[in-house]
Amino acid sequence: KSKTLSGFDAPYIPGWDCHGLPIELMVEKKVGKPGQKVTAAEFREKCREYAAGQVEGQKESFKRLGIMGEWDKPYRTMDFATEANIIRALGKIASNGHLLKGFKPVHWCTDCGSALAEAEVEYKDKVSPSIDVRFKTADEAALLSKFELTEGHEGKGDVSIVIWTTTPWTLP
Repeated sequence: KSKTLSGFDAPYIPGWDCHGLPIELMVEKKVGKPGQKVTAAEFREKCREYAAGQVEGQKESFKRLGIMGEWDKPYRTMDFATEANIIRALGKIASNGHLLKGFKPVHWCTDCGSALAEAEVEYKDKVSPSIDVRFKTADEAALLSKFELTEGHEGKGDVSIVIWTTTPWTLP
């Protein structure tokens, strides 16, 4: 904003991610699961309508807060041109051999039968015991040879390594 007001060409193009489980879950609450009360096509259309409404509401809030942006041409992942560009880019990535197939743990929603994004996973806070422990080095000269010491800053006393752990019962 300050650069734009200072005469620089620094456009802010607002953007929204309009896909994902949170949108689908909100629409499910209103119209039911796809294939039960509505068809899959109707469900997708309701998701688009819901996402568009959320975008408009947030856009108006941003404008009211004085956020300067190119509000007439925002970036939205649900725009068909954007979706087509994503598919084209993925095709190019695949044709260049940059996709790998492997195993990875995936957080899974058992209710909706869908993978969860990392941002959708909630972790329970847990208090764990922890401890800092000082270990004297077995071979001080060998350890010091790995570092460049500045003259006059060699330190005093024994050289030690400090570790921190949340599993203090594993220490000898």
